[in-house]
Amino acid sequence: MARSRPGKGYRPCVGIALFDAEGRVFMGKRSSRGVVPKYSWQMPQGGIDKGETPIDAAFRELHEETSVRSVSLLGEVPGWLHYDLPSEMGAWRGRFRGQAQRWFAFRFEGEEAEINVTEPPDGHQMEFSRWRWEALAGTPDVVVPFKRPVYERVVEAFAPFAQAPLRGAQPQAI
Repeated sequence: MARSRPGKGYRPCVGIALFDAEGRVFMGKRSSRGVVPKYSWQMPQGGIDKGETPIDAAFRELHEETSVRSVSLLGEVPGWLHYDLPSEMGAWRGRFRGQAQRWFAFRFEGEEAEINVTEPPDGHQMEFSRWRWEALAGTPDVVVPFKRPVYERVVEAFAPFAQAPLRGAQPQAI
C-alpha cells in the first residue's frame, strides 16, 4: 500500500495523528453533509499546497482544522498511503481518483482549551463540528470504509505512541 511517491491521479495530502498524554488520538467529527454518522470521524488531513513540503503541510493543516500549534513531532509513516474515492463521490470526478497521504504523528503539548474546531483560525472553513480523544486501535472502526486500510496501516505504524504516558517521551524515527 505504501509507495515512494504519489500515484498518478492521486491528490497529494497529509494525515495527522495527534496524541494526548494518555496515548489517545484526536478524532474530529466531519461537519459536511452526506456522511453516514457512524463513519463521520477522522483524524485531521488535507492537501499539500504547491511548493510546500509534507511536514509543513501537516503543521499547517493541523492548525487550520484544530487551532493547535503546541505540538512536537513523534514520527512519520514511511512512503505514501493511497486510497481510492468511491465512484458515487463526484467531488473530484475527472480530476483525482483518490488521495495519496503522508502521515505524521505529533504529541500535543498544550492545554485542551487550545483545541477549537468550530472557530478555525484565519477564516478557514470549519472541517469538524466536534472532537474527542479516541484509542488509536479503534479509529478504523469509525472512519468511512474506503479509508480503513490507510487507518489500519497508521494504527500499525503509530502503535508505540499510543501507550501512556507520552509526556516527556522522546520522538522516534519510524
